[in-house]
Amino acid sequence: MREARPQRSLARAWEIQRRVIGALFVREILTRFGRHNIGFLWLFVEPMLFTVGVTLLWTAFKSTHGSELPITAFAVSGYSSVLLWRNMPSRCILAIQPNLSLMYHRQVKVIDIFAARLLVEAGGATLSFVILTLFFSFMGWMSLPEDVLKVIWGWVMLAWFGCSLAILLGALAEETELVEKLWHPISYFLLPVSGAAYIVDALPLDFQEIVLLLPLVHGVELVREGFFGSKIVAHYDMAYLTAINMALSLLALAMMKRISRKVVPE
Repeated sequence: MREARPQRSLARAWEIQRRVIGALFVREILTRFGRHNIGFLWLFVEPMLFTVGVTLLWTAFKSTHGSELPITAFAVSGYSSVLLWRNMPSRCILAIQPNLSLMYHRQVKVIDIFAARLLVEAGGATLSFVILTLFFSFMGWMSLPEDVLKVIWGWVMLAWFGCSLAILLGALAEETELVEKLWHPISYFLLPVSGAAYIVDALPLDFQEIVLLLPLVHGVELVREGFFGSKIVAHYDMAYLTAINMALSLLALAMMKRISRKVVPE
């Protein structure tokens, strides 16, 4: 009987944690998108509009991306991946201050606030990605992925990177306002070099070595290989991306634990 108590306690803790994050998730959607017009549907319509806009612009201007791949599939796989990781830090930076009143409740922790916001961003980007892929495939503008498991693997790794980076920056932002000021220009710089607008194999060898230092490129290349299979030569090292993600996760958890001691509920 004594051995069963820790298990029941852990299960009870998980149940409370899940309910808290679920409530914060719903609150975040209502606060951000409201109850009017299409409401929570903006969760995935917003990223869909961005990706569709980029696709139409590329098609209209007949832009090239270093290969003969279909522009629609290239844009959907690239810019959907960007939206997955790019918006997460922006939602976690300065996320604690507006929610200090919620932390008056003993069950609500800093990690719960971050988790709810990250679930909203990841859920919206994922829904947008799936809906656009199915819709454009139905319209005949692109083919379904050749290897869905590789697409999922790359997508999960990019989501892990985005979550870890978001929690780290969200925690650091509570220490200094420079994080908020610097993240926006840095994110704009990362947008063209993240692999969304090119494939690594089309670059000169010297540039390939440079861009492959960016962990994001490895995730995007894996997603693209899942989409196009043998039509491209993908360059990625998932062990490298995993190591970066683990390091970011450890740093993020350490920083979050530090600021959790300083948070004073209102």
